[in-house]
Amino acid sequence: MRTFKLGSSSLEVPAVAVGCMRIDSLDKSEAQRFVRTAMELGANFFDHADIYGGGKCEEIFADAVGMNSSIREKMILQSKCGIRPGLFDFSKEHILNSVDGILKRLRTDYLDVLLLHRPDTLVEPEEVAEAFDLLERSGKVRHFGVSNQNPMQIQLLRKAVKQPLVANQLQLSITNSTTISQGFNVNMQNEAAVNRDGSVLDFCRLNDITIQPWSPFQYGFFEGVFLGNEKFPELNAELDKLAGKYDVSSTTIAMAWLLRHPANMQPVTGTTNVQRLHDCVKAADIRLTREEWYGVFTAAGNILP
Repeated sequence: MRTFKLGSSSLEVPAVAVGCMRIDSLDKSEAQRFVRTAMELGANFFDHADIYGGGKCEEIFADAVGMNSSIREKMILQSKCGIRPGLFDFSKEHILNSVDGILKRLRTDYLDVLLLHRPDTLVEPEEVAEAFDLLERSGKVRHFGVSNQNPMQIQLLRKAVKQPLVANQLQLSITNSTTISQGFNVNMQNEAAVNRDGSVLDFCRLNDITIQPWSPFQYGFFEGVFLGNEKFPELNAELDKLAGKYDVSSTTIAMAWLLRHPANMQPVTGTTNVQRLHDCVKAADIRLTREEWYGVFTAAGNILP
């Protein structure tokens, strides 16, 4: 598995992260096989959140791997906090309590990465800074980041937070690519020119923040996958053509499309299917040509000006 440094940190991470949001759909033996396969493939970066399965996903994961110090050192664990029922909460108290709960469920003494999960408009950056300082000094969290935040929200945090924010987890796929497409339509009077995220792609590249695309095969907001979907005939025809050329699946090509971007993104898989996990990991070894990348982009209905 190809690796790179996460953001501005020295943490070496695999190009593909394994999302654990749906691991609670597996029984123990299935979960064991899934995690073991990921590790064997070099996909040892596991993404969690305290709200996944109401905390059950973290417990199931720890149980499946038989968490101990030896196993822990072989994997990279990331989790997220900040979402509560009906609200978002970046208060110092909530962050600290959430991390303690995460560590208990994962049966570990530390997280490699903690992300703030979606923006909290009532955030007080000084409180976040205090929480991060305590977590870093205690050794409970080694690196920090955010999720679904635009440049100004990140800058607001950086006003007080001294730790580098090394990752920003954003929804991004071939069919949900306004983060990319708006860059083609600068100074134009069309819908695609609307800047919906403050040019977060360029901001993250300029500030050495790794973008972690979530739902890399979804269209809309969890409306379904575009792969094999009759709503996207041209896109699937293009993906199938390239899959044939590279002797891989269309899943691999869709993931390779994200990995081809020079922003050095780290897509987060959402599958619990072992074969699909294999297909996702294979993408790290494929580099689409410029013509192939643009061909997939336009086949999804994106228009170049």
